[in-house]
Amino acid sequence: MTETSAGPTPAPPVWTVRETPIGPLLLVATGRGLVNVVFHADGPTVRRALSRLAGRLGAEPVRDDDAPVPARAARELDAYFRGELREFSVPLDWSSTSGFNGRVLRVLAESVPYGAVVDYGTLARRVGEPGAARAVGVAMGSNPLPVVVPCHRVVESDGGIGGFGGGLETKRALLALEGVLPAPLF
Repeated sequence: MTETSAGPTPAPPVWTVRETPIGPLLLVATGRGLVNVVFHADGPTVRRALSRLAGRLGAEPVRDDDAPVPARAARELDAYFRGELREFSVPLDWSSTSGFNGRVLRVLAESVPYGAVVDYGTLARRVGEPGAARAVGVAMGSNPLPVVVPCHRVVESDGGIGGFGGGLETKRALLALEGVLPAPLF
């Protein structure tokens, strides 16, 4: 925080891009924690995501590859993709999600460990809303923290892989990394 005559002003959100086996990920953090992870973080995607976040967070995110939270998230992601990390501990800023979606994402993060999957209906029951499987799907699609909050671990009750905001190839790769699916042949 910096000090002004009106009192302390919060530091602006910070961001970095991390190369991963599933492509570049945009990592954005506030003073409270990691607030957003964005797939396919090429130039135009990064600009669009940062523009949307600036309005929601009330400040333009600033690139800082050494800021503590994005740097920690990057280190944890590196360890995850090497198969050395099974549970993320980077602090999370949940301000981008609330209500039913927020409840679903928190229950997902707390109750579906590395290497496990859950179907949409079971997750709906876990949050006390049996019959809300479709709404759980919407919550997965709105997850601001994919990979770290593991929406890739949510599948269809009939064994289908379901959808995924990062693309089905990315979901398959993440599930293969965790041993849920066989590794892709090519």
